[in-house]
Amino acid sequence: MNGEPAHLGQRVAVTDKVKVGGRLVNLHFAARVPRVLLYHKPEGEIVSRDDPQGRPSVFNALPRLRGGRWIAIGRLDFNSCGLLLFTSEGTLANRLMHPRYAIDREYAVRVLGEVSEEALEKLRTGIELEDGIARFERLQPAGGEGANHWYNVTLREGRNREVRRMFEAVGVTVSRLMRVRYGAISLPANLKRGQSRELLPDEVQSLLKLLEPKPAATVQD
Repeated sequence: MNGEPAHLGQRVAVTDKVKVGGRLVNLHFAARVPRVLLYHKPEGEIVSRDDPQGRPSVFNALPRLRGGRWIAIGRLDFNSCGLLLFTSEGTLANRLMHPRYAIDREYAVRVLGEVSEEALEKLRTGIELEDGIARFERLQPAGGEGANHWYNVTLREGRNREVRRMFEAVGVTVSRLMRVRYGAISLPANLKRGQSRELLPDEVQSLLKLLEPKPAATVQD
């Protein structure tokens, strides 16, 4: 498989090449699932294929997708890093970004200076931005030294530069922003910056189950 001897119990994905006696075997899977790619975005890359400024693009670092192209699930701004998801299917991308599914995003945020308890409370309960009220579903201190303080925050939206703008609204500057989780998918500890990993079909199926309609609650007497 993929040029190496296969072993008993080895898992096979749609991207694998299997040969028997030197001849390529056509693989048939019961259900074709969308392809999903995890990418550890470094700072200094833009999530766009076209940039008038000619800045490096995350798409240049991704493996080629035969017969299609990768679609970004959400974005991270040029100065942010961390987990980015890509898929081969536009419908899946739209569902993973749609507000109705309330998929949360978790970030590790480093700020300059301490944030007052009053400001933290505003960030938890809701703060007015130019495009509406925004609040963190979860906000917890995560340590720090000197002028640098870390917080773990969770959002259920994906507005442009929302985390940075929220802290700026209470007079605090974000010096580093890293996405560590998107829904049920966390940034793997062994996935280095600039590296990608494709989810296995059963991992994609688990992701799809999160998007299935929930059964309506029944009222009991």
